[in-house]
Amino acid sequence: MRASKTLLGLATGFVAGFLAARAYEAVCELRAPTRVPKSDAASYGRTRRSLEVADTMRGLCGAMAAAYGPLGESLDRATLRAPAWLRPALFVAPLSLGGALLELPSSFVADYALERRYGLTEQSPEAWLSDYAKGALLSTIMTTVMASLLGAAVRRTPRWWPLFATVGALPLFITASLVVPLYVLPLFNKFAALQGPLEERLRALASRYGVGDAEILTMDMSRQTRKANAFVTGIAHTHRIVLGDTLVDKFPGDETEFVVAHELGHYVSKDVWRLIGLGDVLAGALFFIANAASGPRSGMRDRPIVLARLYAAMLVATQILRPLLFAFTRSREAAADRFAVEATRNPRSGAAAFRRLREQNLAEDEVPMWYELFFSSHPSLKSRIELLEAMQPAPSSS
Repeated sequence: MRASKTLLGLATGFVAGFLAARAYEAVCELRAPTRVPKSDAASYGRTRRSLEVADTMRGLCGAMAAAYGPLGESLDRATLRAPAWLRPALFVAPLSLGGALLELPSSFVADYALERRYGLTEQSPEAWLSDYAKGALLSTIMTTVMASLLGAAVRRTPRWWPLFATVGALPLFITASLVVPLYVLPLFNKFAALQGPLEERLRALASRYGVGDAEILTMDMSRQTRKANAFVTGIAHTHRIVLGDTLVDKFPGDETEFVVAHELGHYVSKDVWRLIGLGDVLAGALFFIANAASGPRSGMRDRPIVLARLYAAMLVATQILRPLLFAFTRSREAAADRFAVEATRNPRSGAAAFRRLREQNLAEDEVPMWYELFFSSHPSLKSRIELLEAMQPAPSSS
């Protein structure tokens, strides 16, 4: 018991110290924004990694403090007068909103100040704060709904809730994939159909693979960042290929075509469905692991603090399962690269596109092995460029 209290105290102290340090740094950045004299991908990468690891540790410690500390217990007692079905929402909503307020300085430093320091954004602090507030509100709504559903499963089937939660998670993942492209992403950016010669070129490419009716959109990514990017989102009638204006405006046609061919590879291979299936499998594993570690005891199944303890256990287990998820996503990215080579017959433009991405996004050629294992969803740029260069036909001798 004493050891548990000591660990809880250390976790709470770490979170408090971390948030205080980030708040001080955020205030300093607001008063006098820091600018590096020269864009340095290695320095940017090291800083981003350190912030990401620190945020991960803070998240773990914060979840433990909320699940087993006095704040969580007090909030749990405060909900007991409400109906059992309402308690999870009353417990989770203030925790989520309060957490968003506490994490505001940390997110400002990691997601905004760092990008501005290295010249990767010209977004104003006010615009960034508006996006953060919308994201926090959406996260609170989603978390509250999920907690209410999970609470009902735990309350009604305390022995079998992991199984029912796993089955129920699948339609939720599918619903999210339908809703996000249509209603969530437009809250943050404007989307428009790509038009002109480039659209005709890309539409012809898509038609060769039987998906000529795929939506090919541009988004005003430049309002948030100078980084270039493209992605596939949605399923069924919401399935679309999205290009950032930072990519369309800065990349030559051949390189843009290769990038779109890569995204088309995800589309044709139905990688969104693959991720939904894998996500449900991993969610099921987390539910069963959490139930074994922190399952509801007799008389506690209608107490919302049980959900906080289950979440803390799932968060710890997530760190163990991350390498499996990221190994899968890296394999799909490599498969999409191969598809793009087959579709365009132009690995030279692919290699050139990755070099341009490296320069524009301040991306490193390689990251440390531990970081790739636990945090990288894509293979290293160096490995991707080398693979494409190896696919280039040898120059003919006269």
